[in-house]
Amino acid sequence: MRLKDKVVLITASTRGIGLACVKKCAKEGARVYMAARNIERAQEIANTLNDAKCMYNDATKPETFTSMVEDVVKDAGRIDVLVNNFGTSNPGKDLDFANTDPAVFLETVNLNLRSVFMASQAAAKHMAKHGGGSIINISSVGGLVPDISQVAYGTSKAAINYLTKLIAVQEAKHNIRCNAVLPGMTATEAVEKNLTEEFRNLFLRHIPLGRIGLPEEIAEAVVYFASDASAYTTGQILTVSGGFGLATPVYGDLANKANRR
Repeated sequence: MRLKDKVVLITASTRGIGLACVKKCAKEGARVYMAARNIERAQEIANTLNDAKCMYNDATKPETFTSMVEDVVKDAGRIDVLVNNFGTSNPGKDLDFANTDPAVFLETVNLNLRSVFMASQAAAKHMAKHGGGSIINISSVGGLVPDISQVAYGTSKAAINYLTKLIAVQEAKHNIRCNAVLPGMTATEAVEKNLTEEFRNLFLRHIPLGRIGLPEEIAEAVVYFASDASAYTTGQILTVSGGFGLATPVYGDLANKANRR
């Protein structure tokens, strides 16, 4: 019960990594608040968990990033952990630098950055009043390693990595920690829908552990940063990607030819 009685708010919480975080935090004893646009779906999930409630959040309505935090504090009296899981991209329009419409670029960067900034700012105000807290940003390895497409998504995630460190430095005086978890390719519905099998297999060649991650494995990293086990850890950018990006760029071409024991 690593999160016993901690008040945890998780955005984009009804599927994929967000849902895995909800289930893992609830299992660890947290009082979980699911922030979601589809309240009906969120409530169905909350009904299956101990001490879980729903709060409305629509990423296209910036004011709801503040109101969801205020609603949690009104209901629970405080907020101990914020998990900024929301993130968006349109692979069909978020292309390479030369071919991405500026409007698409700016909209994606705006959506992804303001979700973290506004929610974190609102939560930090209350955390400071109650002795501190933990902010956890779900970023991406795409914010570390430049890709051949999704210029807006990668740029926004790189900015979130920097914002994570900035929050960590500037809010440390209030005992507020801020860390980021950077998933690699993860077995979510979004990956299944947006990435072809050919691309997934190509990507796998560059993952030393040889498989894609599970949402539950990302959630484990989130629980660590949410728990007191990481009380002296802040400003960290933790990749959970099976080793993607560690090896030489030609790893995928040479790995099968290398001598193996």
